[in-house]
Amino acid sequence: MNGNLAMTGIGLRAPHLAEISNDRPSIGFLEIHAENYLAPTAALRTVERLRCDYPLSIHAVGLSLGSVDGLDEAHLDRVVALVERVEPMLVSDHLSWSSLGGRYYNDLLPLPYTEEALAVVVRNVQRLQERLGRRVSIENPSCYLGFRHSTLSEPEFLAEVVRRSGCGLLLDANNVVVTAHNLRLDPAGWLEDLPVHAVTEYHLAGHAVNDADGEPVLIDDHGSRIDDRVFELFGEMVHRYGRRPTLVEWDTDIPALDVLLGEARRAARMLEAGRAHARAA
Repeated sequence: MNGNLAMTGIGLRAPHLAEISNDRPSIGFLEIHAENYLAPTAALRTVERLRCDYPLSIHAVGLSLGSVDGLDEAHLDRVVALVERVEPMLVSDHLSWSSLGGRYYNDLLPLPYTEEALAVVVRNVQRLQERLGRRVSIENPSCYLGFRHSTLSEPEFLAEVVRRSGCGLLLDANNVVVTAHNLRLDPAGWLEDLPVHAVTEYHLAGHAVNDADGEPVLIDDHGSRIDDRVFELFGEMVHRYGRRPTLVEWDTDIPALDVLLGEARRAARMLEAGRAHARAA
C-alpha cells in the first residue's frame, strides 16, 4: 500500500461489514460511528477482529458537545468503554448539540457563535478529553442558516475552542462547501482563521442540491459521490495544512464497496499532489 492510500479511509457501514471482513481490501483505516457499537454485539466483535488489519477511528454523533446541560455521563461512560476496547487512532465528534432537558434529537443542531456558547463547548470538550485521557477532534458542521446574534465567525469560534481546550480540528471539506454556498461565503476564505497546527483529520462526502423557493440549497446528506468543488477545496486544505488522515463518508444510498474505495483512491491522489507541491515549494 502506498503512503497516501495508507492515509485514506472509509466509513465502515453495515452493508459492507461482511465483505470487508472477508476480503480485507487495501485501505488505510476504517471509521466507525460510536453510537452503533456501544453494546457487545456480533458487529462489535467483527470490528475488533478488523483491528488486526486496519487502524480505526471513532466518530461520535451523540455526545452533544454544545449542550448547556453538559455531557450525559451514562452515554459518556459507554463511549469511554468503546474507546478503551478498540483503541482507535482518532476520536472525534461535532460542533453541535442534540440534547436538552433529557430530550434527545436525531440531528446535529447548530449553535450561535457567542461567548456563552463557546464556554459551554469548551467545558464539554474538556470533560470529554479528561474522561478519555486523550485529545479529541471537533468537526465543523454544515450550516443552513446563520444566527443574527453570533459575535464570532465559525472559524473564529473553532479556533477559540482549540485554544481554550487543546482539542484538534476535523476539517470536513464538504461541510465547508455546503456552509459557504448556503451562507454566501467564500470557501477558501473560510479556511484563513483556522490554526494550522490543530488540524488532525479531513472528511470528504457528497451532498444533495434542493430547491428552496427557486434558490438552490446544498444538503449534507452523504449520499453521492464527492463533488468536484469539494475535491478542489480539499486540495486547498492539503496545501495549507499538509497531509492528514482523510476519510470518505457515505451514509445514505450506500453504493457497492468498490465505489467507496475508488473515491478513497482519488483522495489519495490529491494527497500525493499536495506532497509534490510541498516538495516543489
